[in-house]
Amino acid sequence: MVRYIANKLFYTLVSLFILISATFFLMKAIPGDPFMSEKKVPEEIRLRLMEQYGLDKPVFEQYTRYLGNIVQGDLGISMKKLNQEVSGIIGQTFSASLKLGLVAIVVSVIVGVVLGLLAALYHRKVIDNVTMVLAVLGIAVPSFVLASLLQFVFASKLHWLPTMGFKGPMYYVLPVAALSAQPIAFIARLTRSSMLEVLHADYIKTAKAKGLNWFAILFRHVVRNGIMPIVTYMGPMTANIVTGSVVIEQVFGIGGIGKQFVLAITGRDYPVIMGITIFYGVLLMIARLITDIAYGFIDPRIKLGARKEG
Repeated sequence: MVRYIANKLFYTLVSLFILISATFFLMKAIPGDPFMSEKKVPEEIRLRLMEQYGLDKPVFEQYTRYLGNIVQGDLGISMKKLNQEVSGIIGQTFSASLKLGLVAIVVSVIVGVVLGLLAALYHRKVIDNVTMVLAVLGIAVPSFVLASLLQFVFASKLHWLPTMGFKGPMYYVLPVAALSAQPIAFIARLTRSSMLEVLHADYIKTAKAKGLNWFAILFRHVVRNGIMPIVTYMGPMTANIVTGSVVIEQVFGIGGIGKQFVLAITGRDYPVIMGITIFYGVLLMIARLITDIAYGFIDPRIKLGARKEG
């Protein structure tokens, strides 16, 4: 287990290095600079700002200097917010994104597994057909379209829920619904397929023939063995929810890290873009690592230490 985790951490650091390098050079390849959009700024002042932030240096020198700062834990200072460190901006805004993301993940897993299990137990009946139709719609409709539709119906027309903001439990409903619709649809389809396969397995028939209680068979054998594909999907789902919250936060006016990311991109605030990209990358790699480790606890047949891949 220790060797496996060490290998994973090594490849995580390599992936993080590639992510930082690719993001840095792609960002620098875009024409212009953060101060071009500033109105009524004399050219002399713009050049002085470029010198102050080191943007007048060759790109490779900027890159090596940035890597050196990263190693020391310094994400830099915002070019748009006066004297604000990037780490401080992330720390101030991440709590809202974390709350929204965690609620969306919990809702996605619970609702998706329940719908998928019901569809499998009532295979080819009304519940199964309705669930699969909803799953197709959930996958097909983009989250930002669903978010606008939910705002129009439940906030603007019916006045049941608030349109914007993030001040209490009622403010969670629409953003979480928009953010978790697609993961719920994927999990429901995965659960249905997996559970159907398990329900028709020989050991389930044997358990029934021995007269075991149906609920014991369902929770001890069917759910436990059928949940592996959902665990596999947890990593990509976390990625989808984290990256998807960037758009949802903008639509619902939530002052989270996603909204800061959008503002940084539109303002070409290089240190903030890099800082949030690295932060997202680390989160996603940790989620993937936890998912891989979880295999061993859910399915004892998997021996993590014996794996050869990274």
